[in-house]
Amino acid sequence: MTQEIIIAGFGGQGVLSMGKILAYSGLMEDKEVSWFPSYGPEQRGGTANVTVILSDSPISSPIVNEFDIAIILNQPSLDKFESHVKPGGILIYDPNGFQHPPTRKDINIYKVEAVDTAILMKNTKAFNMIVLGGLLKVSPMVKLENVMKGLKKSLPERHHGLLPMNEQAIMKGMEIIQEVQKSE
Repeated sequence: MTQEIIIAGFGGQGVLSMGKILAYSGLMEDKEVSWFPSYGPEQRGGTANVTVILSDSPISSPIVNEFDIAIILNQPSLDKFESHVKPGGILIYDPNGFQHPPTRKDINIYKVEAVDTAILMKNTKAFNMIVLGGLLKVSPMVKLENVMKGLKKSLPERHHGLLPMNEQAIMKGMEIIQEVQKSE
């Protein structure tokens, strides 16, 4: 089985690191993995996206035009990538800061109020882990234990004390994700 995923938002939202954690998690499960980041020179505040492919068979190309799953964290990314979700695919978004929600009827849409939840948890840096938890609830493509190993591998050692808080944020994301629409 192959999962082609795009994660898109502003630089500084943890888009690239969320993709890296998914990629490391896939490697820990002996999957074929591709991690293909794209960001402008602005990085923080500019747009950023990453394509992650997890597969049981070899991956022919890291370049994908249609995705099984799109995680969208800002309006410009929704405008750009909503049309690139495969019919029957999944779109997950945090509605905070959106002027127009997703409109397609042929995809499954979920929302995860990660910004508000991160504020309530008094840890805005956990935002991307809340979103990742929502993804894993909707599509459990990798095991939580491997996500934690991937997180440990991607975090500098001086931040390993934050692992329990990140695991708590992932679990919270699994709790709060809500189905908005089932594909027609």
